[in-house]
Amino acid sequence: MATSTKLAQKLSNIAAAWPKDPFRPQIQLKTFLTSLSAHPNLTPQAVQAARALKDNDMFKKYPLSRKMLQPASMPKYYDRLVEGFEKSAQGIARPWWKVFFGIW
Repeated sequence: MATSTKLAQKLSNIAAAWPKDPFRPQIQLKTFLTSLSAHPNLTPQAVQAARALKDNDMFKKYPLSRKMLQPASMPKYYDRLVEGFEKSAQGIARPWWKVFFGIW
C-alpha cells in the first residue's frame, strides 16, 4: 500500500509540473495525470513514462540533426512553425496580406 501511495505522489508531482495547453483548455494532460494518480492499479511503468514525457527523454536520447531540423527545401520551416504556434497562443495572428501573398 505504501508503494502505491508513493507512486501516486510521484505522478501527482509530475502532473503539477505539467504545462497548460492554451489551445485545448477543456482537455488538459495535467487533469488526466492527476486522475490517473488515484487509480488503484497504478504501475511504476506508468509513472516512469509520464516522467520521461515531462523530461523530454527521447529528444535527449535521439537528438535531431541540423539537416533534419532545417531541410534544404525549406530551411526555416520549423522555426516558422514554432513562431506561429507561440504567437497563436498569445492571440497574435498574421496579417491577411501576409497570408494572401504567402509572406512570413
